[in-house]
Amino acid sequence: MRRDIRGTTAYWDEWVIFGEDSIADGWERIKNRPGNPDYRPQYIYDLAFKYLKLMLRRYSRGDAVSDLVHYFPGLLDAWEESERLGKDVWEGKEQYLRHAWSTNLHHYMDCFWLTGLALTLDIPDGQWQRLLSLMGNEGEDELLDRVIASRQTDRKIGGRLCFPKAYQHLLNVVDAPVSEQPRLLQAYLDGWFASLKNAGAPDVERYLRTPYWYTYGDENFEGGAYFGRWCIEAAAVAKVFGIDDTDCLDHPYYPGDLVQDGRSPRYPDTVPATGTDMSRIEFGSATHGRPARNWLSRLLLGPDRRR
Repeated sequence: MRRDIRGTTAYWDEWVIFGEDSIADGWERIKNRPGNPDYRPQYIYDLAFKYLKLMLRRYSRGDAVSDLVHYFPGLLDAWEESERLGKDVWEGKEQYLRHAWSTNLHHYMDCFWLTGLALTLDIPDGQWQRLLSLMGNEGEDELLDRVIASRQTDRKIGGRLCFPKAYQHLLNVVDAPVSEQPRLLQAYLDGWFASLKNAGAPDVERYLRTPYWYTYGDENFEGGAYFGRWCIEAAAVAKVFGIDDTDCLDHPYYPGDLVQDGRSPRYPDTVPATGTDMSRIEFGSATHGRPARNWLSRLLLGPDRRR
């Protein structure tokens, strides 16, 4: 059964297959069709991050977490090739904007998600070092640097947050007394999605201020762009700082199975009434031996009245 509260198993099957076929077709095109050399590095970069979206779709579908690690080699191969070719295409401001965590919320979040997946899936050291090299930005962000330092102990730690609107409360979770961390992690999850809107710096272009996927699932759900709304950042923090995440497991944004598979709720398919818009189905009956808690009441009442 699926982990995501939206869609059906058939929906996730369709778009997982589409993602796999799209990646295979992408590599075939790279091998046999030279294309525009100015666009080629971007095409290969997009191919790299199709692997990330495929991992998230498979997680949403309910696949075994151990299966996800197999996508890292292809992702890293494509990203490295994109960077190699991009050196001759991306220059000056464009090169900086594409890679700087401090100005590119999209890139920062991609790096945080890949770091979280790498740590929870325990990718091999060789792949980990390749990922670190591709991400760069050492010493640029206190929170992400500290998460990375859990495996790379000599990592330089930044003295500020690149995007405090979205991540100050998660840093507060890390710095809180152990007894307070579980409650604060729940509170962070309640506000996570809303905090991402316009989280980018006000002096950058508008399209860089909010994650590109923010409306996926609300618009053209049937088109397949949606891959889930998973706060991988919270799972990474829980994993590397040893935070008790038990009370977060039923939260629809929390990918708790990344920390330890088999704990998060599963949702069976239901037969919708004729004319039902599947994109508007928000909740299902969670079944994995424990009832789902009323996370919505926490969200509406606020952190001080959750209990």
